[in-house]
Amino acid sequence: MFKRSIIFAFIALSLGGCGLATTRPKLEMRLAQTAFLAAKEAKSQTLAPGLFRKAEFYYLKAKSSYKRKYFNKAKQYAVISQKFSEKAEFISRRKAALEVTTIPQ
Repeated sequence: MFKRSIIFAFIALSLGGCGLATTRPKLEMRLAQTAFLAAKEAKSQTLAPGLFRKAEFYYLKAKSSYKRKYFNKAKQYAVISQKFSEKAEFISRRKAALEVTTIPQ
């Protein structure tokens, strides 16, 4: 009986310790935030609304997962948000540049 309780305690501590081994995705969250703000500054809400909405959706999911301490999910969502934000910013800046360089006839 004593042996079973020791084994059970060891298994419980081993499984509980897995959550402590996960590191916080601080860098990924910061990169996602920076990319999202850059896309916002480039007026992606109007020039690339679909990509911007996806970036915002995944950024908010990353923040929510981080607050709930689901760090693996937060990291995944942050990376996805960063990719959508960068695409949205690129398209916005390209559209803005094309509008400036076109000469009216």
